[in-house]
Amino acid sequence: MVMTFSPNDKEEIILGIDWGEARFGLALGNAAAKIASPLKTVATIDDIKKVIAEEGIEKLVIGEPVNSQAGGLDPNFSEFLRRIAEETKLPVSLVDERFSSQAADSLDPKARKEGNRDAIAAMVILQSYFDSLD
Repeated sequence: MVMTFSPNDKEEIILGIDWGEARFGLALGNAAAKIASPLKTVATIDDIKKVIAEEGIEKLVIGEPVNSQAGGLDPNFSEFLRRIAEETKLPVSLVDERFSSQAADSLDPKARKEGNRDAIAAMVILQSYFDSLD
């Protein structure tokens, strides 16, 4: 596949985040190429902020955990979202993440055992965002 870019394409580096109560999966993507790849799993918002600084992140794409039975957001996620937006001052886009973990399992059946599932789920979330831009 041949990809071409116009001079207006921005090389914006975006961080995809799969939020979890115990850890966060992270993925990196380039807005111009519209390709996401898994990065790693971290435990704290400070760990996320360190990745943001190291990688020159310009935007966050976060998987939104919609509780279909309760019909609302998890209050812990709402607090995470408030903190990450306030502490990083970066633009945030939310993407429905309901099937990202299952997609991660189908992409790499060993991911859960090897500890990569959350990073792969973050990649699925970020790639979904890129795909929605087309």
